[in-house]
Amino acid sequence: MLDVGCGDRGGVVPALVEAGYDAFGIDPRAPAGPRYRQGDFRDVEEEFDAVVAGRLLHHVHPLGGGLERLAELAPLLLVDELAWDLIDAGAQDWYEGQYRMLAAAGSEPKGPRSLDEWRAQHPDIHPHDVLLDALRARYDERALEWGPYFHRWLGGPSSEALEQTLTGAGAFPAIGWHWAGVRRMR
Repeated sequence: MLDVGCGDRGGVVPALVEAGYDAFGIDPRAPAGPRYRQGDFRDVEEEFDAVVAGRLLHHVHPLGGGLERLAELAPLLLVDELAWDLIDAGAQDWYEGQYRMLAAAGSEPKGPRSLDEWRAQHPDIHPHDVLLDALRARYDERALEWGPYFHRWLGGPSSEALEQTLTGAGAFPAIGWHWAGVRRMR
């Protein structure tokens, strides 16, 4: 398996190896080690059984060319993403309030303090519908599941459960999504 965009912490490679998979990660900031390579996934020459792309595809430009390259690398694509474009005023108020509360309690949330500033720093990321349409043009969709995402940025002891409760009650939309697809026959 190939974890594209594994980041400086190694992404899901350690968990995949522990589960018995032969896994490899690539990222410009990938950690040192035999299971990692610093670089761009578009430069990988090997073939894999599956590719895992976690919170990466919304940054890939050009999107079509990047997805074509992923389809060449493996027949199965597993995606973990966020639909940043679905963050409404209620979700933003809740997230930023949780951030302030955790920071005041001495915690250091990993995510942005201000979502408006975050959006300004990322003007060229793809909205979720563009990404899903591009994936569906190249792969047969096998699964699409929506769930909480903010808890990853917040890291509070009850952030995930609270977010799940609020999205389940319709207070604001779930912005996390997991997707799986099998490349179309050529």
